[in-house]
Amino acid sequence: MAETFRDLIAANKRNSVLLVLGFCLFAVVVTMVLGLGLVAYLDPAAISHLDWTEALLVGGGAAGISLLFSLFGYFAGDQMILAISGAHPIEHDNDPELFNVVEEMSIAAGIPLPRIYVMDDPAPNAFATGRDPQHAVVCITTGLREKLTRDELQGVMAHELSHIRNYDIRLMLLVAVLVGSIAMLADLFWQILRWTPSGRSSRDNDRDGNKGSGWIVLIVIILAVLLSLIAPLLARLIQLAVSREREYLADATAVELTRYPQGLISALRKIADDPADLKAANSGTAHLYIENPIKKFRDKSSTMFASHPPIEDRIRRLEALIK
Repeated sequence: MAETFRDLIAANKRNSVLLVLGFCLFAVVVTMVLGLGLVAYLDPAAISHLDWTEALLVGGGAAGISLLFSLFGYFAGDQMILAISGAHPIEHDNDPELFNVVEEMSIAAGIPLPRIYVMDDPAPNAFATGRDPQHAVVCITTGLREKLTRDELQGVMAHELSHIRNYDIRLMLLVAVLVGSIAMLADLFWQILRWTPSGRSSRDNDRDGNKGSGWIVLIVIILAVLLSLIAPLLARLIQLAVSREREYLADATAVELTRYPQGLISALRKIADDPADLKAANSGTAHLYIENPIKKFRDKSSTMFASHPPIEDRIRRLEALIK
């Protein structure tokens, strides 16, 4: 069984690393192409004369804005998520069994005890967030807390603590910030195009002896416009793919911690069978939860637009660990 755990965890880690590296490269390409597009629109001569310094400055400025946004999200993202979710912290005396289970799983995972939050919502779900194990939070809804046995609760908390142990919380926080940054850059690109008059036309460039340069300018602008339209969608798809891989990894790690796959399997079945939507959830935070909290998206979990793998597929993988 231990060898199966190691193989599954290693495979998911490799897949996630490749996805994130591709995401970072994609973000760099988007920044530079949008920067070149703005240069071509605002000052066609810069493109015509291959003055790439200006393009690099524009791209660097956009990347700087994105970096500031990323730093803010990195250090304050968990508090924003908790505020949006309407979660509140609890103490040991409020729920001794929950605290004991989280403490047991924290010791098994070799990480500090995270802060524990509760959401007052009948929909069964849970999530973890934070930038590292020293600044981590686990949160469970009252609906899930009421429905679970101790073994099932242990399976769910082991899953969420696995996200912390495997640094999924940092990974998904950074990926969410990258998605937001790309969307922001695309929106900024369109705002500049909308409110800023263009530079000299390609006809003016031709008069200056740069025959054919107008086509270069036009091609650069078209590429930038197309990328500004499709980049946010592609970024979102990459985010969802990363999220799906991390769910498989957390399931496998959770069973490694508890040595009892049936607890998590049973909990997943209860979550899947419940039709309720989580009121505070939205498409921007759905990937954090143990299962998609929005029912209409949960029903489409077999598509590339899903933030989670199908629960039945997750259960089959967990049952295979028992055999």
